[in-house]
Amino acid sequence: MYKLYSMQRSGNSYKVRLALALLNAPYQAVEINILRGESRTPDFLAMNPSGQVPLLEIDGRHLAESNAILWYVADGTPLAPEDRIDRAQALQWMFFEQHALEPSVGAAYFWLALVRGGRELQTHALEDWMERGYAALQVMENHLKTHDYFAAGHLTIADIALYGYTHVAGQCDFDLGGFPAIRTWLRRVEAAPGFVAMDGAANPATATPLPA
Repeated sequence: MYKLYSMQRSGNSYKVRLALALLNAPYQAVEINILRGESRTPDFLAMNPSGQVPLLEIDGRHLAESNAILWYVADGTPLAPEDRIDRAQALQWMFFEQHALEPSVGAAYFWLALVRGGRELQTHALEDWMERGYAALQVMENHLKTHDYFAAGHLTIADIALYGYTHVAGQCDFDLGGFPAIRTWLRRVEAAPGFVAMDGAANPATATPLPA
């Protein structure tokens, strides 16, 4: 069984929990509150020198970085495309998530929604986060105008990676009102069987099965 070190309200941690839920994969959850320095203890740093969550423990070995973990847990399932171009396109969007979406929407979510007094501490960064975040959301919107998902024509870990912070964008000043395709895609992801919300709540009974 996997052991997953994560933080409940971390978007990167949630991505892994969501994938494991969709795969119905059992795991032991260990809550690590990074705001209290729990990822900077000597014991945790011995497992992950970067001092970040999520962290997956597999038979005594440790795997960090949320998107690397997604590929590991999803390998051999419909969530990880087998076709070479589909896999490359999934990776393309996962790289996009880490260099365009997470540094803007993810950073805004962390400081505005999680850190007490974070808005005042990061006033200088807000304009840049908004500009780059909206630009990233527009790239996603343009793709979703003609595609139901981001790769392979069905739900994959590319969608899970992008869902992690997009679905909380409204909690950190981003207005998704002008992104109807993104809003429809969010509902589509949430209709997947086994879906769990960031707080652990299960999805409604409107789920449709993953393709075989």
